Amino acid sequence: MKVLVFHIGADRYGLPLRQVRRVLPSLELKGIPLAPDSVAGLMNLHGTPLPVIDLSRISGRAPSRQHYDTRIVVADYIAPNGTVHALGLMAERVQGVQDVAPQNLAPSGVQAAPFLGQVAGDAHGMVQLVEVNDLLPAELRARLFPAELATG
Repeated sequence: MKVLVFHIGADRYGLPLRQVRRVLPSLELKGIPLAPDSVAGLMNLHGTPLPVIDLSRISGRAPSRQHYDTRIVVADYIAPNGTVHALGLMAERVQGVQDVAPQNLAPSGVQAAPFLGQVAGDAHGMVQLVEVNDLLPAELRARLFPAELATG
């Protein structure tokens, strides 16, 4: 399985590449007054406003720092009702794509957050998968995608 590897603080994480639409350089976001801390802002993707979640903040850490390799990953988020939404994810220190053999993945043994998945070790340490579809708590999902409430 191919994953896009990035950091949250000193720890390495991976997004399954099948859910990644594109990787963009970090750009200026429109702030959203009274938005939850994990919402970094809105970006304009070819005329469509797209919410951007700060992966560091949603993990309970300080906001992502701007490094030369901080990126916005546009991913497919599949809501519980099956609706697919584009969702921006601010990720620090994106390292690139890495192969992770499925047989090397194992449960972490710790249920710290619902979006943290299996782990695999390699020469650089451990990488933990981020489950995009489990990233948004129900309240945040309802605030980001209110039209879903009307249909689901």
